[in-house]
Amino acid sequence: MTTVVISQPMYLPWPGFLSHLALADVLIWLDDAQFSRGSFTNRIQIRTADGSKWLSVPLVGKGFAMPIRDLVAAQPDWPRSHGDLIRQALQRAPYLREALTILEQAAARESLCETLIASAELCLTACQVPYPETRRASDMNVSGSSWRRVLELVHAVGGTRYVTGHGAANYLDHFAFEADGVAVEYMDYSIAPWPQRHGEFSQFVTSLDLIANVEPELRRNHLSRSTIPWRDFLARKGLPVTG
Repeated sequence: MTTVVISQPMYLPWPGFLSHLALADVLIWLDDAQFSRGSFTNRIQIRTADGSKWLSVPLVGKGFAMPIRDLVAAQPDWPRSHGDLIRQALQRAPYLREALTILEQAAARESLCETLIASAELCLTACQVPYPETRRASDMNVSGSSWRRVLELVHAVGGTRYVTGHGAANYLDHFAFEADGVAVEYMDYSIAPWPQRHGEFSQFVTSLDLIANVEPELRRNHLSRSTIPWRDFLARKGLPVTG
């Protein structure tokens, strides 16, 4: 069985996203998707002594009507300000230097899209999870839209199992996937807590928080390994299971 994960690039993603990537045999970056304002493509939260704050990469034209691969940062010094905020938020964390190095290495990439992808790759590697085989949707010459394109992308890499995030429940034709020999499962984001430095635990923060606070060989233990078959997931959400 070949497990495929398809996702838009995300900046310094939360541990639930790393859990998702960790299940993939083949990861397809949907780099040709149109940027959506308010998404996690270019921003992520970090906990500070003054509450949660956003690490947001400012975009030329605010990313309006651009595919993700064409996004450009509006301010060249954004990595410095992000580094300052991370250093302040995690100043007594034992592995802070490693977290800052991830930011520095990701920000050094040639394009913003490469930076976004590298930030996820470096975080996953820091959790001692092998990085899966990767493809870029923009290189795959697979046309279509919505769930039909997703299914064709899965077929293009020989996938037989598609693991997806929760938002897909609103548009996937699960029966069409099954008819084409692709099992659909949803992520079960059951993240194990780790010691955080500010307030009550929240999993919805950059994975740099996990990396900075937990020793390398234990980080993987905080990621979820669970998935939910699509029928069970829809039933939990009170959504109809119909053909």
